[in-house]
Amino acid sequence: MATTETAAGQSPATEGYQLHGTLLEACDCGILCPCWVGEDPDGGTCQALVAYNLDSGAINGVDVSGLTHAIVAFIPGNILEGNWQLVIFVDDRASEEQEKALLDAFTGKLGGPLADLAQLVGDVKAIERVPISHEIVEGKGTITIGGGKVLAEMEPYRGPDGTETTLRDSIFSTVPGSPAWVGKAAHFRVDLPDQGWTWKFEGRNAVQADWHIDYRGNGAA
Repeated sequence: MATTETAAGQSPATEGYQLHGTLLEACDCGILCPCWVGEDPDGGTCQALVAYNLDSGAINGVDVSGLTHAIVAFIPGNILEGNWQLVIFVDDRASEEQEKALLDAFTGKLGGPLADLAQLVGDVKAIERVPISHEIVEGKGTITIGGGKVLAEMEPYRGPDGTETTLRDSIFSTVPGSPAWVGKAAHFRVDLPDQGWTWKFEGRNAVQADWHIDYRGNGAA
């Protein structure tokens, strides 16, 4: 198996997952999405995209650096009540070994904080292997999945000195250990007719973040 150094410079682990990268998230809620503070989503449901780009990382010793894990989710009520419906997108650059490692980690099979997140999922409707383009430049983020099946363009709000506006210590976070940058998606589009999901929104919630998880398979992250 290929291995990689962790972002913190620690020795590579052969169990668990050590991941470092950036996150882009967009949904149909207004700004800021109430899900982050444990309140019901605007309109009663939430239609969302979450994408983790792995600048560096290893899962059970398998190098997954440079890949992206992305999901589109329909959340039928309060985010903490679970029952999410998902479509999972596998980066088509991944080998079979890397694909298995990513799915094992992000679907909760390996335990740790990603398993806590996976417990909120009620139904995985499909897993698709597609091209994924995920970029952040000077705080602006763009993601394109499957040649346009999913598209989001977003940028963070900024304070008077130009620094990103952040949310910290919220009850729900897809970014363990990191503040979230509050932003706006100029465009967010999903075209998944096989799932009955065809969405198009402008000027809605977006979140960006740097994030790091180091879970060594012993219950500590």
